[in-house]
Amino acid sequence: MDWDEARALAHSVAEPLAPNRLDPAAAVGTTLARPLLALIDLPSFDRSAMDGYAVRGAPPWTIRGRVGAGQTAGPALRPGEAREVATGAPVPEGTEGVLPYEQARRYEQSVTAAATAPPGRHVRRAGEECRRGEQLAPVGTRVTPQLAALAAAVGNDLLEVHPRPLVGALLTGDELCSRGLPGPGAVRDAIGPMLPGLIGWAGGQPAGLTRLPDSERALAVALEAGSGQVLLVSGSSSAGPADHLRPCLKRLGAELLVDGVACRPGHPQSLARLPDGTLVVGLPGNPLAALVAFLTLAVPVLAGLRGEAPPPLGTAHGPRLPRRPGVTTLIPVRVLAGVAEPVTHVGSAMLRGAAGADAIAVVGPGEGPVRLIALPGGGC
Repeated sequence: MDWDEARALAHSVAEPLAPNRLDPAAAVGTTLARPLLALIDLPSFDRSAMDGYAVRGAPPWTIRGRVGAGQTAGPALRPGEAREVATGAPVPEGTEGVLPYEQARRYEQSVTAAATAPPGRHVRRAGEECRRGEQLAPVGTRVTPQLAALAAAVGNDLLEVHPRPLVGALLTGDELCSRGLPGPGAVRDAIGPMLPGLIGWAGGQPAGLTRLPDSERALAVALEAGSGQVLLVSGSSSAGPADHLRPCLKRLGAELLVDGVACRPGHPQSLARLPDGTLVVGLPGNPLAALVAFLTLAVPVLAGLRGEAPPPLGTAHGPRLPRRPGVTTLIPVRVLAGVAEPVTHVGSAMLRGAAGADAIAVVGPGEGPVRLIALPGGGC
């Protein structure tokens, strides 16, 4: 399958998860299932932006009391009057500006200014940030800490959101070891440490990692027992004698949606749907190929489950990037001033190049700019 077609299909088959209602802090990392609305004007009253004096008219001003944060503003100011105010406190009706303490000269019950306070200065007027009923974020917006803070500020106790999908991982391979230095014939696992961070970065919630031998029965049992909306299977994805994923999927009655992608590296990747609706993403056993497959299929799957659009791709010029007829090439690159430059050590089994890259360049067989998939921590 063509790379763009596979990526689009992965997004389209992932139905958004049923919404939950969460308080704003707990909703961070989820996606809005209902627009964020302001339930109050923000600010909800005219308030002081500085410690000082609310004033009206020309100086000098006669001081008429004080207003602290959380108190009522008191009677309206008349021309030539001032009221001492704290930051965040409501200002009296008639206030034309707030004179900060550092600009004020006080004489017992009157105050004047070292410089004239322009009308409206240092006063946050009611509704200047937003009005009640105004939409502040549409459906599909990811809830960030700052958006959660805004939601609370405008009166929302709960947000209706699509939760983060649960993503399990199955790692196959008799040759893999996860601790210490590998012995003869063994290989230190690199994909297992990579997946939890990738899952979180892509908006999923890691649901555990299970290591399996190269056994069709062990893989079939693990697929049936897997929890979550998505299962990642590393290795077993090609057509060799130790590659059991496709036979297992067939035996379990899964629908094979993507059976290989016309790209390098990562072409043996796959996407299937088990009878219970769980989506299974098959990742090649080579680390860079697994990363490419995750970006190609798992990222749009997770976006679809969250109710988000597929992540947008950037663009850059790539005059030194190789192009292959009929195949999309995915190459770790550094991006500087709009130009994508290849890095070294980019074989399908290598991660050194990707570890120092900003992005993966999506290089089609034709001419023109290349597209960019930002990597975690990348600067593009």
